Amino acid sequence: MSKYNSDGKGPTLRPGDRAEAIDDLISGTVTRIEGGVVTLLTDDGFPMNFEMRELVRISGETPIEISNSEISRVKDEEARSGKRRKPAPRPKERNAPQMEVDLHIEKLTQGYKRLETFEILELQLETAKRQLEFAIRKRIQKVVFIHGVGEGILKEELKYLFNRYEGVRFYDADYQKYGMGATEVYITQQA
Repeated sequence: MSKYNSDGKGPTLRPGDRAEAIDDLISGTVTRIEGGVVTLLTDDGFPMNFEMRELVRISGETPIEISNSEISRVKDEEARSGKRRKPAPRPKERNAPQMEVDLHIEKLTQGYKRLETFEILELQLETAKRQLEFAIRKRIQKVVFIHGVGEGILKEELKYLFNRYEGVRFYDADYQKYGMGATEVYITQQA
């Protein structure tokens, strides 16, 4: 038997050899070879047929093991070098709002228990107005105002507030992330 595959590339496979597919995450043991077709018994126990050129022989050695101390050493070296790469944002994160404003009263003030209902609403609306104007000044395109579900009074007042600004569109925020308790505002940037 020749030292190389029938295509002249790489070592020949024999029954009993460990092999893996070149274009797939499939590995296993060669059980039969007939006319250039190799039957591979996968590590999951399924027989699969491949052409000889689709497989590469792998050694039966155990994978390299790396200790936790080695991983820590590498991480420390990366931290010292200062060349940390920022991971690329996933598609959903790329379209995520750039600013969130939580209007729940307990997030706005510690002394909320002594406030009357209309004072709470007034504080929430003033905060929303201030944050919206900040976003417009800083050219932030998307802002999510988290208002909660409640009776819907704050949500309606926010809609009234947003309608007073030119170039501001608003709609319910991402349901999966916020449920029904948030409104996303899109600010059209003026040149």
